[in-house]
Amino acid sequence: MPIIRFAERAPFRNPWTEFERIRQGLDELSKNYGDRSQKQDRANVFPALNIYEQTDKLIVTAEIPGVSNQDLDISVESETLTLTGKRDNALTKATPVSFHRREIEAGTFSRAVALPVKIDMDNLSARLVDGILTINLPKAAKATPRKIQILSE
Repeated sequence: MPIIRFAERAPFRNPWTEFERIRQGLDELSKNYGDRSQKQDRANVFPALNIYEQTDKLIVTAEIPGVSNQDLDISVESETLTLTGKRDNALTKATPVSFHRREIEAGTFSRAVALPVKIDMDNLSARLVDGILTINLPKAAKATPRKIQILSE
């Protein structure tokens, strides 16, 4: 007669231990919530961009108020558009101030975006009007759609 051995059972798991682990994680997240002495990470991405496509070109618009033409650099390399620049805070340059609320950031920025199509590098143009940068990126000849004419016999 063969002897049947029962496999060892996993030890009993207390369902409350998972809740305790979650509670400890939430405590850790909220530990420094109201502490203003630590620098808080910004969730904003600057500059904010819109990219849209027309049949023959790609258009990029960016909100960059307070940035002059001299402080802005736009470059396209391969299929990546890069915007770099600097926004100065004229208020703090003149006299030291004590802010009650500070939401307008100053300093350098850099934003790189992958372009969805190949670009004609010879015909790029950009305009900065009232803090809105508009970049026209014509599509390369291979990327523009072409209609194929069907001949009848």
